[in-house]
Amino acid sequence: MKIYCCEEHVELALDVFVDEEETFPELRTVDNIERLSTNCEYCRNQAAYLVENI
Repeated sequence: MKIYCCEEHVELALDVFVDEEETFPELRTVDNIERLSTNCEYCRNQAAYLVENI
């Protein structure tokens, strides 16, 4: 599971991930190149973080 989110929605993304996957995610910042083409999954802002499991 991968969730791209902006700074405003990072807590929501973490909560959703833990609820659905029942484990703790890895949180990483989105690099500048990836940020240009990726939007937050909860709004239209540019994504700043990626919440995922490895």
